[in-house]
Amino acid sequence: MPSKQKTKGFTLIELLVVIAIIGLLAAIVLVSLNTARQKARDTRRIGDIRQIALGLELYYDNNNNAYPGDVDATTCDDWAAMVTAIQTGGYMTVVPTDPGGGSAAYAYNTNLVDYVLRAQLELATNPAFATDVDGTVLGCNCADASRYYCIQP
Repeated sequence: MPSKQKTKGFTLIELLVVIAIIGLLAAIVLVSLNTARQKARDTRRIGDIRQIALGLELYYDNNNNAYPGDVDATTCDDWAAMVTAIQTGGYMTVVPTDPGGGSAAYAYNTNLVDYVLRAQLELATNPAFATDVDGTVLGCNCADASRYYCIQP
């Protein structure tokens, strides 16, 4: 009578079930990490424009109470002029760029006595929208529905 030798190990079905469970858990973790990354980038954008606002206030104090840019306050397009002014003036050594790599995420406009800084956030549910400037300000669209977070002095 041949002896039946019992082998130890997993069946193919057991291995497939374990792999499926691990795949499902990995997918859940990746989805929640993506939301955390969006929140982190939005937090950085808000912090960045607040730091830029400090640089603008230093510029204002040293330049006859005027902000950098031109007097055309109808469009939100003075970002490059503002960056150049606060960098060459030594008010900021490096002006932050968008953490998501977008070139149009930040905007600035002025009428020389007032300004608006704008950042486009990723999450429409960001609680920071409750404390920002809304509407159209100095030619900049600051609508929360468009996920624009705006600040003024």
